[in-house]
Amino acid sequence: MKVVSQAPVITVDGPSGAGKGTISHMLADRLGWHFLDSGALYRVVGRACLIEGVAWSDEHAVTEIARHLDVSFTTAESGEILVAYKGQDVSRSIRTEEGGRGASTVAAIASVREALLARQREFRQRPGLVADGRDMGTVVFPDAPLKFFLTASAQERAARRHKQLIAKGESVSLARLLGDIEERDARDSSRAVSPLVPAEDAIVVDSTATPIPDVFEQVMLVVSEKGLI
Repeated sequence: MKVVSQAPVITVDGPSGAGKGTISHMLADRLGWHFLDSGALYRVVGRACLIEGVAWSDEHAVTEIARHLDVSFTTAESGEILVAYKGQDVSRSIRTEEGGRGASTVAAIASVREALLARQREFRQRPGLVADGRDMGTVVFPDAPLKFFLTASAQERAARRHKQLIAKGESVSLARLLGDIEERDARDSSRAVSPLVPAEDAIVVDSTATPIPDVFEQVMLVVSEKGLI
């Protein structure tokens, strides 16, 4: 894919469970723009390591996987984004708690982030792109005309994730989820490369006590004010 510099980008960054994926999907659907789930790329790298027998701590081997990542994204009739590694469907496995831990671990490797940077920028095409991640507004698309940083308390994010997993029939401890989220927050915000911080020009939205539909309306109001509709 050829990078089109004129294509506008809206970045939506934030920690896991803040609702940025849902908001980003809704934005892309409403605007008719392309959508980038950057976290999925890191999750696929983490999953690929498990498939290939590579330890997440082996920086050189993990980087090689990232550089030659054979990943594809397709949209099912239901609208679900299907993700495949070497033709193998990994859509479900990358969305597990293990998938999240793998993504956060490999994302802390500078050479992995560098390897995936160009691939993420390839998604910037007309009519526009909504980019969901952790460093979309600070590193990947620093010139984006509109940046959001979506956040929520760790307790609220753990409760949301717990509800999602229960709905899927999975049994998991809320206390463990909270611990995992706090651990990931610390790892993501303290890493030397591309730490999880709002861009200086980002609009920070706290969704702790605000329903997602209301958050979306707030976001759309800003998009309209920016003349991006």
